[in-house]
Amino acid sequence: MTWNRFGSIMVFIPTLTLKNVPKDLHGRLKKSAESNRRSLNSEILVRLEQDISRPVLDPVAHAATLRAFATRLPRVSHQRVTRYKRQGRA
Repeated sequence: MTWNRFGSIMVFIPTLTLKNVPKDLHGRLKKSAESNRRSLNSEILVRLEQDISRPVLDPVAHAATLRAFATRLPRVSHQRVTRYKRQGRA
């Protein structure tokens, strides 16, 4: 922060310039910004923030959790499921 000559504080915010954005991506971002009633800049900032703040997933731990969940599920007889699906069909 610095003081400007009018006695107020100036805050410098970093600027990011995107180059070589594919037309298709630009179009999709623009359409998304319009549907969310945001500027293109705001849409990109929101999406970046969402992506960066997303928790990092440990695939090994996640797989172990899914396996533990799957073992707690009741066993299903596929023959019974097929029979139930076909009941009432001509």
